[in-house]
This record gives sequence, C-alpha cells and structure tokens, in this order.
Amino acid sequence: MSIQLKRTALRLILAASAVAALALPARAQQGLDEPFQGPFKAALAGKTVAYIPVAMNFDLTEGWFAGVKRELEPFGMKVIVRDPNWSTSAGAQALTTLISEKPAAIIVHNPDVQTYAKLLQRAEKEGIFIIQINMGSVYRSSAFVGANWIEVGERATEAVVKACEGKSGKIAVVQGALSAATSAYTLKGVENVLAKNPNIKVVSSQAADWDAAKAKAITQTVLKQNPDLCGIVGFWDGMDIGTAAAVKEAGLTGKVFVATSGGGERKGACELVKSGAFDLNLSYDVPIQAADMAAMIKWLLSSGAKPGDVKGSIYTTLIPITKDNAGSDTACWNLSDLKK
Repeated sequence: MSIQLKRTALRLILAASAVAALALPARAQQGLDEPFQGPFKAALAGKTVAYIPVAMNFDLTEGWFAGVKRELEPFGMKVIVRDPNWSTSAGAQALTTLISEKPAAIIVHNPDVQTYAKLLQRAEKEGIFIIQINMGSVYRSSAFVGANWIEVGERATEAVVKACEGKSGKIAVVQGALSAATSAYTLKGVENVLAKNPNIKVVSSQAADWDAAKAKAITQTVLKQNPDLCGIVGFWDGMDIGTAAAVKEAGLTGKVFVATSGGGERKGACELVKSGAFDLNLSYDVPIQAADMAAMIKWLLSSGAKPGDVKGSIYTTLIPITKDNAGSDTACWNLSDLKK
C-alpha cells in the first residue's frame, strides 16, 4: 500500500472514531469528598462559648463579643456573655459558675494578673479551653490574643520623644490600673525608650485606673505645675478622653503631643485623632482580635487537643492612627458593622 493510501485510511479511521465518541454519553465527572470538614463541623456544632469581659458597653468589649458571635454562630455554636460590670468579685463568681456549667471555651478579659488565675487553671483542668484577651493573668492558658503591650509603650513613647525635640523635654505618663498586666507591660515599654533618652524628664507618672475623670484631674494638675509640658503617654484612649479634655481646656491642643492606644473604633479612635484631641492612637484592631479568638476556638475544638495540652499566643499587629490616615476606611471600624 502506498504512503498516500495509508494516510487516507488513517484519516478515515480517526474521523470514524471522533463520530463514535460524540455518539457516546459523556462520562459524569465525580466530585471528591473532603474528609475533614465533617468532623470539623461536628466538633463545633452545639457547643457553647462563654465570654467574661471586665464590663460591657464600650467599644472593645462590645466589638469582641459581636465579632466572635459573627464568626462562630454560623457553625451552630452559642456565644453567651456574663457581664461583671467592673466588679472583680462578680467576675470571679461568674467564672466559678461557668466552670460548673462546662462550656467548651471561655473568653476572659482579666481585670488584673492575679484575681482569676487559679480559676482559669481550674477551668482547664475541668476540660474547658481558656482564651485570654488583651489583659492576661499570671496563668498561661490555651491561648492569649492581644496587643504586645511592651511594643505599645515603646512606640507611643518614641512618638512623644520625637515630638519633644527642641522643646522642654518634660512628659507625663497616665497609667491604667497598676495591677493590670496591660498597664505594667506598657510601662516597661515606656521605660525602655526613656532609658535611651536621658534628656526626657518624666514630671508625672500616675495611675488613673482606666477612668477618664481621674485622667482629666491628673492631667489638669500636671499642666498647672508644668505649663511647658511637651508630651503625654496615655495607656488607653477610653481613659485618655479625659487626658485630652484637660489639654484642650488649658489651650494646649497641638502643643502637647498626646499618644494613646485603643481598639480602633471609628467614633472613638479616628474621630478623636481627626479633631486633634489625640496626636497618635495605636490601634490593636478589635475586629481582627475577634477573628483571631474565633479562629483559635475553632482550631482548639477541632484539633483533638485537650485543655492544657497546648499554649500559644497571637499578638495583634498594631495600626498607628494619625491625621494622615484617620479618615480612611482601613484605619478604623464601626461597631454597627460588626453587629450586622
């Protein structure tokens, strides 16, 4: 057979094969079952997560609660809150009661480093995962989610030191509650920076106990005694509303650099920076923290680990809010959006 005839025959065979293939029913593509999503859903469904803040009704605690609910409830979980309303004894009682009720996990916002420590340890021995948010205790539980307070103190103080260049060098420090880990660690960060800047003089370092009225009174006194003050390091924007008010009343807004930190809620953090009340607000971004807590709970419950088996931390990336970005949609968040 000639080469030409062979080629013609081959073409005919291929064409016939193509027609036959078109005549056959298409073979259905079969999906592959993902083997892990079923056990994951089962590990979460019907479980309860309890939440004990220091108090509700301010941006941090409301935002955490709303964010965690939004992340966990679609998986069939129940998220409940027990509000001690600034009472450490009420918080300890709530924690004791919850241990007997045995939720799958408890999120705890510690008022100080000692009060809940033994109860948190007891809870994990009883089979309850403990996630501590922002203000930790001396007991290291399954997870801590929060700001690196030493970093907060360092960055706030660095900004104040820079603002004081060519000025008096006098600064004030408005602390939170002395017994809170947040306050103690932030103060260490302040001290780290001051050790490198001997030209800066701290004329006042007092605790306002997270109270805006106390912060205002402290700042009023400091400004009367030191009208040439060039900067203030505050430890929480909810408290430092009072600090900023005292600076404004003294006619020193824009002359005394006010640095603080907070959860980054728009009506607090961004609006106060835009108004000039705060020159710097280091945000630890509540929605991100809520998502981190929820993710940690999902992992812990689905991992097969037992409470106390693993211990880890997620430190939140800080967002410095200044007049340059206070008007942007990425710097701050709205509580109403989290509650949708």
